[in-house]
Amino acid sequence: MKKILAFSVLAFAAVSLLCANGKKDSSAADSSDDLIVVGYAQVGAESDWRTANTQSFKDTFTEANGYKLIFDDAQQKQENQIKAIRSFIQQDVDYIVLAPVVETGWDTVLKEAKDAGIPVILSDRMVKVSDDSLYTAWVGGNFLKEGADAAHWLEGYLKKQGRENEDINLVTLQGTIGASAQVGRTEGFGEECAKHANWHMLARQTGEFTQAKGQEVMESFLKKYPDIDVVISENDNMSFGAIDAIHAAGKTCGPKGGKDAIIIVSFDAVRAAFDAMIAGDLNVACECNPLHGPRVAKIIQSLEHGESVDKIQYVDEKVFPAETAAEIKPTRKY
Repeated sequence: MKKILAFSVLAFAAVSLLCANGKKDSSAADSSDDLIVVGYAQVGAESDWRTANTQSFKDTFTEANGYKLIFDDAQQKQENQIKAIRSFIQQDVDYIVLAPVVETGWDTVLKEAKDAGIPVILSDRMVKVSDDSLYTAWVGGNFLKEGADAAHWLEGYLKKQGRENEDINLVTLQGTIGASAQVGRTEGFGEECAKHANWHMLARQTGEFTQAKGQEVMESFLKKYPDIDVVISENDNMSFGAIDAIHAAGKTCGPKGGKDAIIIVSFDAVRAAFDAMIAGDLNVACECNPLHGPRVAKIIQSLEHGESVDKIQYVDEKVFPAETAAEIKPTRKY
């Protein structure tokens, strides 16, 4: 009996030694298996807002928090996102998060994800699909409301200046055509703009959400329309380009330029926009909150516990006029 016991002890010690010397340790393997795998198909890195949005996901979906994040930058191309989603399906991820480049063209690949039993959560931008069950939930800003909020701010600003009855000439730097943010902001502002017979939208043109393209389009606007009163810029980076173009043309903009300066209404409200407002070049920033990571994680945790989730979930957003920028900036996380 003692011999048998001694042999058992030696055998156990030998197995333990093998594990310690690089053989597969089942407890170590199981620890990685416990992670929730999330595939994230991001639009790209076209703006400061997008950078903050990406960082929010990377900070949230960490191994320490129980996740493995597979991140893909689509570089502004829908075909890259479709490839990424199919790759996620092949890797059998637990969840797919998609920030779609544009709204249309997703039915086929999202059906593939559904057939594979992988829930899809949309972030920031919306999709137009024939069957809403192809995605589980959407998290983002209320773009239609953002556009309307910008118009309401402009209405109040012009009234304070005593210009509510003047003819006001506007131009719009639109985002990527077909993106939810572009569609909602253009429509939301446009609906309110139409209520003012003295507001004249001279032109709308895409600046593709980038500073360089925003500057290029603004330069063409300034050459074609010498009497621009207001620029509606559908993100901050295009606003920065517009500011550069206005200065290069020898014109002024923002609060520091006085009553005759071009008014710039911007969207996103990243920290650099607060710098521009403090410098006096930008009049207002309408917030689009990029910190979607925690909200998406909350949805995933609810689904993990078998709970139902709301299909549409808006993040909290505000409007920040230039006069509040210096006070608010230290509290900003992006």
